[in-house]
Amino acid sequence: MKLITTLSIFLGTLFIPFFASAQGTPIINATVSGKVVDARTSEALMGATVAIKGTTNGATTNVNGEFALITGQKLPFTLVVTYVGYLKKEVVINDSKVEIKLDENTSQLSDVVITSRRRQESAQDVPIPISVIRGVTAEDAGAFNVNRLKELVPTVQLYSSNPRNTTLNIRGLGSTFGLTNDGIDPGVGFYVDGVYFARPAAAALDFVDIEQVEVLRGPQGTLFGKNTTAGAFNITTRAPSFDPGASFEISYGNFGYIQAKASLTGPISKKLAARASFSGTQRDGLLYNVRTQNHVNDLNNLGFRGQLLYNPTDYIKVTLIGDASSQKPNGYAQVIAGVVPTKRVAYRQFNAITADLGYTLPSSNPFDRIIDHDTPWRSNNQLGGLSLNAEIKLGSGTLTSTSAWRYWNWDPSNDRDYTSLPVLKLSQAPSRHEQWTQEIRYAGLFSSRLSGVAGMFAIGQDLKTAPYHTEEAGAAQWRFAQSSTSPLWQTPGLLDGYGIRTTSRLQSFGGAVFGQLDWALTDKLHLLPGIRFNYDQKDVDYKRETYGGLPTTDPALLAIKNAVYTNQAFNANVRENNFSGQLTVAYKASGQFNTFATYSNSYKPVGVNLGGLPTANGQVLTDLARVKPEYVTHFEAGIKTRPSAQSTLNLVVHNTDIKDYQTQVQTAEVGVNRGYLANAERVRVLGVELDGNIRVNSNFSFNGALAYTDGKYLSFTNAPVPLEEVGGESAYKDISGSALPGISKWAGSLGGEVSGAGKMISLKGRYFLALDTYYRSSFSSSASPSKYLNIDGYALVNGRVGFRASNGVSILLWSRNLLNQDYFEQLLPAAGSAGHYAAVLGDQRTFGTTLRYNF
Repeated sequence: MKLITTLSIFLGTLFIPFFASAQGTPIINATVSGKVVDARTSEALMGATVAIKGTTNGATTNVNGEFALITGQKLPFTLVVTYVGYLKKEVVINDSKVEIKLDENTSQLSDVVITSRRRQESAQDVPIPISVIRGVTAEDAGAFNVNRLKELVPTVQLYSSNPRNTTLNIRGLGSTFGLTNDGIDPGVGFYVDGVYFARPAAAALDFVDIEQVEVLRGPQGTLFGKNTTAGAFNITTRAPSFDPGASFEISYGNFGYIQAKASLTGPISKKLAARASFSGTQRDGLLYNVRTQNHVNDLNNLGFRGQLLYNPTDYIKVTLIGDASSQKPNGYAQVIAGVVPTKRVAYRQFNAITADLGYTLPSSNPFDRIIDHDTPWRSNNQLGGLSLNAEIKLGSGTLTSTSAWRYWNWDPSNDRDYTSLPVLKLSQAPSRHEQWTQEIRYAGLFSSRLSGVAGMFAIGQDLKTAPYHTEEAGAAQWRFAQSSTSPLWQTPGLLDGYGIRTTSRLQSFGGAVFGQLDWALTDKLHLLPGIRFNYDQKDVDYKRETYGGLPTTDPALLAIKNAVYTNQAFNANVRENNFSGQLTVAYKASGQFNTFATYSNSYKPVGVNLGGLPTANGQVLTDLARVKPEYVTHFEAGIKTRPSAQSTLNLVVHNTDIKDYQTQVQTAEVGVNRGYLANAERVRVLGVELDGNIRVNSNFSFNGALAYTDGKYLSFTNAPVPLEEVGGESAYKDISGSALPGISKWAGSLGGEVSGAGKMISLKGRYFLALDTYYRSSFSSSASPSKYLNIDGYALVNGRVGFRASNGVSILLWSRNLLNQDYFEQLLPAAGSAGHYAAVLGDQRTFGTTLRYNF
């Protein structure tokens, strides 16, 4: 049945163009083509943005400076043309073929054109807090994935102990901090070319041929298919072109770093164009395993993206995209960062346990980057899929249908005790995920004063173990699990090889209808209401069974084994539906000032626990299988300004209140794999954000962003205790008023570039020197605040110098973490809560060179 549904979706998308054409071909009154050149030198300007004023229609000039626009509007009309380093120009067009000459401006900033509201418009004109990173900027800065990109956008947080356990947050909200539970949905939408990626592992992959990344802050459920309660990443890749072109890039660096990228595009026929892109990254490991005498935590990434663009008529565009990405590192190992004294009795403290076992840590300094793990680390992460996107120009808008199927294969091996002791011999959770999505929307102008977007969205997911998850104890587990002085704990072979095999399956469906209007009450005052209806269902079948260890019928020995692992099975079926919406008032006093205020409410879907449930008095707490949906109330107000033609300055204040906040919590039970989900009664996040750009002249430019974010549990009366309180009188505590994990109160970035025109051999371009700094203050790395699991603030400096050309050869030298700052990205308690905790270390100083060629 699911296959038939999926096929129907794809066939529906295929036949939409033919159905649309059968309804009557729109009358095309003007097909405008032309060329954009430098007014002084008549050189073609590649990458200039050309848009029809007041519409969603636009294009970018090719390598020859040429563009083509197809529109239903009658001549004459006005084109708006922008290009970095040149004066923005509005030209009234009377003929179907034109040449537009731009005058160089040594100081004016070019408009950043975005598509997040399903139309082309300036980022400064949109009443949404948004950060835009162009693909070239990200490439020059070495931001080849989201983890690197966060250094350019301070409101973004990404934590990853491995691709599966990846937390992508905006303003500290989105996904649970720490170890991921597959039973909940992320609150930050991750879209690539209009396709929603459901698994957080997607954020760990390398970018492949990126055109632009738009980071929208705050709820966006009335614009996007999947509900996004915290924000969205809207990523667009470079599209196929009917003009031949190519780019090649190779980078070399220390630690054996090699990265290669390539992209080819061009016509296959008069109406069919293609683009093929590749990215590969390798690097030696940054940790050394003294037990195996090998370096670990290397990079071994491959990515491919292929596109076909079909223009059967002047008003239909169909794009077929296939992609596949693979990460196969010997990596994602963590190093022990410290030992916490818990409230357990003396013989249950980590140092006492290891002394009895004759074990000593290989180093007491985590930044020695030394480990001695006895279980191999493996983090095979594979994602890919197909999508079919059809865009049909109807009237003064565009009807879009996006159909997609995606997969995720996860094959890991972890050493969750972080030592060479045989405590946890196996910790493996291989999984297979498939999703299909279908979105249909219409965006356009309904009248001279009314525009908007309306659509429908559906997603189906199937996540299952492949074939099962394994957790297995070793010969030393008895000493870590020992909870009494009974000599029976030392029974030979009692726990060695004792483990659990878990089979589970999560099937879910989500559907939504959404829409947002932009009503121009006057030329300056706009009202933007939006509404959304959500339906979510999730069905879980969970079963785990014990195996191995010493065969016995002795009740006392069985009790010890059951204290470590037990059989567990449950089914959960949840259904939820809700309405949400927003209202924005925007007032544009002039071309220099754009103010807005937004009130919204939204829901993060109902969740289910999929990593095992805790027990009480030997009974499974099945009432914890269901995790209530979050109810989000959000307010923000902002002003976007252009103090001068060469600068922008934007300010936003925001406040988010969440009822039944979904949070990941740890437990001392080894059998509750990766913790479990719970609801905190109330959470609040408030903050202020400031960002700006200034282009002093053609030689100097600067950009900066500063964010203050305060996130607190307003009420969490039944939270688990932090690591240092394990073994106390209670397993839970009231942490109301405490800070949310993963949020720095202060975060900021500052960058600048100095450049000058010149030649390298006979090639025209610009020499440049650029520096970027990123700072964040201290933050908690524990769901329940711990005085030990706090990460100190740190600052990073990245730099690059080189020669850049639009066409031909570009070369640069670069360094990341130029000052070789030692810092933690995340701290994680070890399984079983014996008192030791591990760290995800930030990379030390890296440097290298990149050679790029475009034509």
